[in-house]
Amino acid sequence: MALTTDQINRYSRHLLLPEVGVEGQEKICNSKVLLIGTGGLGSPLALYLAAAGVGTLGLIDFDVVDLSNLQRQVIHGESTVGKLKVDSAKDRIADINSSIDVKTYNLRLSSENVMDIFKDYDIIIDGTDNFPTRYLASDACVLLKKPYIYGCILRFEGQASVFDSRVGPCYRCLFPEPPPPGLVPSCAEGGVIGILPGIVGLLQANEAIKIILEIGLPLSGKLQTYNALNNASMTLTIKRSEEQINKVIDASANFETFDYDFFCGIEQHEALKEINIEGLKALYQEGKDFQVVDVRAEWEQPRIEKENVLVAPLDELDDFVGKIAKDKQVIVVCQKGIRSLMAIEQL
Repeated sequence: MALTTDQINRYSRHLLLPEVGVEGQEKICNSKVLLIGTGGLGSPLALYLAAAGVGTLGLIDFDVVDLSNLQRQVIHGESTVGKLKVDSAKDRIADINSSIDVKTYNLRLSSENVMDIFKDYDIIIDGTDNFPTRYLASDACVLLKKPYIYGCILRFEGQASVFDSRVGPCYRCLFPEPPPPGLVPSCAEGGVIGILPGIVGLLQANEAIKIILEIGLPLSGKLQTYNALNNASMTLTIKRSEEQINKVIDASANFETFDYDFFCGIEQHEALKEINIEGLKALYQEGKDFQVVDVRAEWEQPRIEKENVLVAPLDELDDFVGKIAKDKQVIVVCQKGIRSLMAIEQL
């Protein structure tokens, strides 16, 4: 696809670079990049890849914009609180670069749908904060022979890498097994300084552009770490493991039925039922006898103010066990559901 006059004007600073030029910009405009998540990492990724002219951007997310997101998820704004994140991000991208073809997927990525979605893209970039999705995305990229750009953030530290099994290691070469459940908190549980996702997300975006242009040295076989408190950065070597890569390839026949949640220690209990706020309101209206155990921290708002609510922060849960009802239904609540599951496991 030849550049139009408008594109020549828009990307003029790229065209001045010998490493990019007209041919390189055409590669960018013809590229297809999929972003898993439109949150902290996905925000800078989407903004800068759109500005760079990536022709097709895919956005996967099943969440809605919440006020607590705005501290770091800069693609969203106050006017889009309550809106689907993929729709909010798509509208913002259109304002930055209306020539970008944005495809949205308002769904949870799974082994049943991942191959059908990934096959249409050149590069997969992960902006999620959970281990099942990382293993799922990496394994799919091994089978589809696509580069998988990894990023991870927590509190004040972040890391990024490129996993491309055609030329280097995959995610399993770095982490053959997931950590025990609860050992590594998510950002929703452990917090994150709002600037950090921008730094790590832009590292990922830079890797994508280098891969598209085939310039520089991508982080394949390297793990770059960054500490926002002291600006320390290290680049560590990751060794390729033929055993781990072959394990993924050899198990390809069972890929669609593989349970990544179970693999990462997230047990599915048949007796466990999920309830939303409407369901909880209905229980109150029906006069049902139950107890709510709120495991959020004391400072978190809003809080349900009812007589049958026990405020028992997760890190102090042991102190409240004696106050939890044993003769009625117990409903455990938090912000996203992650801490509720951890509390139920603990109880």
